[in-house]
Amino acid sequence: MIQAKDLSKSYGAIEALRSVSFDIAAGEIVGLLGPNGAGKTTIIKILTGYLQPDAGEVQVDGLDVLNQTRQVQERIGYLPETAPLYPELSVQAYLRLMAQLRQLREEVQVTYLADAIRATGLEKHLTRPIGQLSKGFRQRVGLAQAILHQPRLLILDEPTIGLDPTQIVEIRHLIKRLAETSTILFSTHILSEVEALCDRVIILINGQIRADARLKDLAATSDAVLVLDQAPDGVERTLGALEGVRQVIAGRTTDGFPSYQIKTNGDRVDLCPAIYETARHQSWPLRELRRDVRTLEAVFNELATAG
Repeated sequence: MIQAKDLSKSYGAIEALRSVSFDIAAGEIVGLLGPNGAGKTTIIKILTGYLQPDAGEVQVDGLDVLNQTRQVQERIGYLPETAPLYPELSVQAYLRLMAQLRQLREEVQVTYLADAIRATGLEKHLTRPIGQLSKGFRQRVGLAQAILHQPRLLILDEPTIGLDPTQIVEIRHLIKRLAETSTILFSTHILSEVEALCDRVIILINGQIRADARLKDLAATSDAVLVLDQAPDGVERTLGALEGVRQVIAGRTTDGFPSYQIKTNGDRVDLCPAIYETARHQSWPLRELRRDVRTLEAVFNELATAG
């Protein structure tokens, strides 16, 4: 659905993007994650044909964004960070206006409008002026205009910014429903949004892609966690002597049991069998043994502090 190759963009002396490349397949829901100023919005503006890169190529649904901009835009639904709404218009009047601007054929307008209204849960608010709606429902109206023409690709820029917790949950559920019929790319600097919505994340820092992987692959690690009922003498020393172990960090669980995080030297090997055999041989009172899992926050912080 999206093929971006070596995209670069500068604003004067500021490099917003530096040789950014990625592919997104049809049907995926992908989070574009990065701190403010990382280049997320610049990528979105390039994908939607609003901005031209200084270098690089980008295709959407097999079409060249730079040379076939109108055809690409017909296939894209876009919700910017600030939804393009007219507060004095009713929801119904606004969506009819958007349908006309999209040049939807008269014979399909009613069906498309009904589908968008139903998908975003706006049935009871059609006659209300947009300016009288809550922030959450204004976001719904913005999403309705973005999906009105039933796009193959839906691009959302910070779709939950400024919403309260209840509204955030509602918009998350809505995005998941929309993913059943559209490929979705959304940008955010909120880690929990990616964890709640995505199977895959592209992490952008200082205009460069630092990670592009499925969440389960990012979280994977060869480190292990051992929890015992009691702390026998010499546990750290014995674990540290195992082949492939780089460091052993002692601590306690929330229940007060002694725990040990066993870090490897980087080899993708499962230490759990060797740890289990050691615990059995030493007669340690084993309570739990598992592979460690990194959180997205830990991964992001590692990448951000790496420079």
